[in-house]
Parts: sequence; C-alpha cells; structure tokens
Amino acid sequence: MTLDWRSGGGIGQDRGVPSDYEYVPLRIPPDVDRLTAAVRLAIQAEFGGWELATVRLFRDGSRQVMLRRRRRQAEPPLPGLSY
Repeated sequence: MTLDWRSGGGIGQDRGVPSDYEYVPLRIPPDVDRLTAAVRLAIQAEFGGWELATVRLFRDGSRQVMLRRRRRQAEPPLPGLSY
C-alpha cells in the first residue's frame, strides 16, 4: 500500500496566475481504505503544513487528492554576511 506523490504545477499555476499556495497532487490507490488514507493525510497536515484542497473519487475506487500549503517566504540573508 503506497501513496503516489507527484509534484508539479497545481491550481493557479497552470493559468499563469500567481498563487499564495503551493500544491501537490496525490493519487491514492483503490486498495487503501478511508481510515488509512485519512491517517496519512493527517500526518502530512501535521508535519508538512499541508491542508486538503480537493478530493476526487473515481469509479475504480482510487482518489485524487490535491494538498496545498502557503508558500514560505525566502529568509532574508543574515546582516553582515552579504558579498
């Protein structure tokens, strides 16, 4: 039982619109039950800062989940360390 993580463009990126969020599509196979999927998504939310954006259920029982989180601002350089 594995979750198939795929990174790439997400909502807001394919339309050329800048987004405050980064997105990660996730495909959950049909052999993963709802409880197991919920636990894995909860772990990602807790430790990765992700939240659920969309869920699509397909006829074969698989699910396509879109996770999102706010983009992190690049940390400014430390004072006195610029070249």
